[in-house]
Amino acid sequence: MFPNVLEVARTLIRERVSPGETVIDATMGNGNDTMFLAGLVGGEGKVIAYDIQPQAIEKTRERLEREGLLDRVEMRLASHEEMEQVSGSVGAIMFNLGYLPGGNKEITTQAASTVRAIEAGLALLKPGGIMTVMIYWGHPAGQREKEAVVSFCSQLSQMEYLVLHYQYLNQQNQAPFLLGIERRSG
Repeated sequence: MFPNVLEVARTLIRERVSPGETVIDATMGNGNDTMFLAGLVGGEGKVIAYDIQPQAIEKTRERLEREGLLDRVEMRLASHEEMEQVSGSVGAIMFNLGYLPGGNKEITTQAASTVRAIEAGLALLKPGGIMTVMIYWGHPAGQREKEAVVSFCSQLSQMEYLVLHYQYLNQQNQAPFLLGIERRSG
């Protein structure tokens, strides 16, 4: 059986992140990716995690405290497009677009700010670094965001980036899909 899109995203990240690195969770949500990344970077690494909802910060903080990983994570109550303010390079960036599971479905990631965040993140990626973008597009804002993100990523220079599109084509509804963007090494 093929791996699901989340498993592929995590495999891509796991293959490229080393202990001690700085990585970014662009959409903290309930903290699943934040915890995953904190486990990869080890005690010397750092995760910078973004979300615009205090509920996401609270849930993630609780989870990280329970697992003893809070000291590896810098949580920012801010839009993911604020990552442009990060200095230095990062090994990986994870996005899960859409809305906070269990939260207000009216609060969603938005096409324009997500494209700006992806652009800012690409400037931070070290050579060989990876960005994963999980696109959940089964809602009106998600449709617009999907179109904008796919259009933007389709235009990235193949000399600088490799862009992977992983999606099941025969699924009912609007099954989520993954974009993986690798910054080329040379």
